Amino acid sequence: MTQKELLSVAEEFGSPVYVYDAEKITSQYKRLTNAFKVDNLRIHYAVKALSNISILKLLNSLGCGLDTVSYQEVKLGLRAGVAPENIIYTPNGVSLEEIEEVVELGAQINIDNLSILEQFGNRHPEIPVCIRINPHVMAGGNSKISVGHIDSKFGISIHQMPHLLRIVENTGMHINGIHMHTGSDILDIGVFLYASEILFEAAKNFKELEFIDFGSGFKVPYREGDIETDIEDLGTQLTERFNNFCKDYGKELTLAFEPGKYLVSESGNFLAKVNVIKQTTSTVFAGIDTGFNHLIRPMFYGSHHDIKNISNPEAKPRFYSVVGYICETDTFGSNRRISEIREGDILSFSNAGAYCFSMASNFNSRYRPPEVLWYNGKAHLIRERETFEDLTRHQVEMNFDTSPKELADKD
Repeated sequence: MTQKELLSVAEEFGSPVYVYDAEKITSQYKRLTNAFKVDNLRIHYAVKALSNISILKLLNSLGCGLDTVSYQEVKLGLRAGVAPENIIYTPNGVSLEEIEEVVELGAQINIDNLSILEQFGNRHPEIPVCIRINPHVMAGGNSKISVGHIDSKFGISIHQMPHLLRIVENTGMHINGIHMHTGSDILDIGVFLYASEILFEAAKNFKELEFIDFGSGFKVPYREGDIETDIEDLGTQLTERFNNFCKDYGKELTLAFEPGKYLVSESGNFLAKVNVIKQTTSTVFAGIDTGFNHLIRPMFYGSHHDIKNISNPEAKPRFYSVVGYICETDTFGSNRRISEIREGDILSFSNAGAYCFSMASNFNSRYRPPEVLWYNGKAHLIRERETFEDLTRHQVEMNFDTSPKELADKD
């Protein structure tokens, strides 16, 4: 999208507002599918990245399945028209009862711990399941998004394979898939390929596999010149290894991935208006009409989002610290070089498609912003801005017989 188009969205829908570019989502999906030359490829979009139903419908129209981590995400996928067999459900730490509820919906079950695996196998040995393996490989941009290491809560340790196989044998359950996810923002495809070899070795223990799921974690660029995962190189190397494995296995399996951020991050821009320019003895602050309640990633992960002044793009650059209106430290970027900012200007935050609205909250009793999809050259509202009624809709007000004055008199 152009800066002019982004400004038109801010003018029509107000600020703050999330904007997603359907064309970018589509091109990312096609880039990924074109990189892997296998007979059977399945992409499951990680719903947790951005769960708006219109986004799920768009991806479904492209032939994309869904990766879900909750009963509610499965229901969203079904509401969006995704076939249940194209939805994989990979929860962590949920009850057996929730898993059984998802079974009723028809999604593919993926189990990541021995306790639930044994319970599920004893109660439902006829239902095929996938198993999530922890390969004990450290990968990911930071500790919060690295999930394949030895201290991770995710997956069944590769060193517990004898125990896992004993459960499968004792329950008579059927294993139709094997899965891993090492972390997000993977830079070194060598690490990914190393973990893949561990998964291939584990797969040899199961004779009824239909698919091998390698998770995702592919890195996107966050700033100009930034490093990203070389999908084409990974595709070339993993395709050859996967096809050779299928020949040795004696069966054509499906190669599966679960990208979230890779598909939607770069599609998104978050637009906010500058409320005030505040000069202190050491810093020039640009205070905007939003906060970490709407874009928590910089404060939570230390993540970088490029910030541009789309109202005054040709002006001389100055240095600003861009901060929000939350009553806590609420910094989006410190000492950033941005075209001169004036009160009332619209700032655009890039890479706002993933884990931005989906992690938004009503902290400070602020409304969550609307979402807009730019599709076929037009802006389409896909979520309305919240109102005060939304804040209070599920609250139950109590009535107190004693007035504050009567309480004070008793004291």
